Amino acid sequence: MKHVGVVGCGTMGNAIARSLQVPTVVYDLSASATAPLAAYEHISVASSLAELLQRCDTILLAVKPQTLPALYEELAAYKRTWVSIAAGINLAELTRSLESENVVRLMPNIGASVQQSVTALAAAPGCSPRAIEAATALAKSFGVVVPIAESLFSAFIGISGSAIAYMLLFIHALTEGGVAEGISSAVASEIVTETLQSTIALLKTGKKSPAALAASVCSEGGTTIEGVRVLEADNFHETVLKAVHAASDKSKRMEAQRRTHTENEEEDD
Repeated sequence: MKHVGVVGCGTMGNAIARSLQVPTVVYDLSASATAPLAAYEHISVASSLAELLQRCDTILLAVKPQTLPALYEELAAYKRTWVSIAAGINLAELTRSLESENVVRLMPNIGASVQQSVTALAAAPGCSPRAIEAATALAKSFGVVVPIAESLFSAFIGISGSAIAYMLLFIHALTEGGVAEGISSAVASEIVTETLQSTIALLKTGKKSPAALAASVCSEGGTTIEGVRVLEADNFHETVLKAVHAASDKSKRMEAQRRTHTENEEEDD
């Protein structure tokens, strides 16, 4: 991969730019957004969008979805590999507006800020293998890449992008439970965090499914089964399923609204 351009340096664009291990050029309308990035040896700040487009062959579009359409005309003048993280803007719109099939859509999560993102990847039907390879390499620089159909992006949000918040709330609740039982907040937080790490390590052995592992911990008449019974009584499993569906459904509705808005604009033109 040669120079990578990052257009838009908000939270996600900033995190990704810092994580890249190749020469990177960044651009944002706000100088305050790009100023901190200038301190990184592999990053240079472009004075204009045109400068970035001229210097880079792979372009990450990290601007807000409502901002991207205003850039299409200038972007489409260049033949580049386009990688978009703009939520709600599908591959059909991107390929049409950028006048290119070399378009890949990524769906990273906030773990990108610590190079631990789980990122969904979908490419346009006519995208070249070389462009897909470049986009995959870019995404791997800040975490794990999971190629899936674009139609599953909303489901991915429900179990990854949004799920980080669910997990953090569970960790917070466990910590408060420890505090209620007499452990200091700092020590309880450390215990819960390390317990999460040990849980992940067990899962990564691949020897048992999550349900089977949980069952193996629940000895009849023991302490764990008492806690699990409380979770089951309060419909823990069903509540998680509902949360995943709610986030996924919201994503689908947002994309549908986006498509309707775009179609209406095209009719007005």
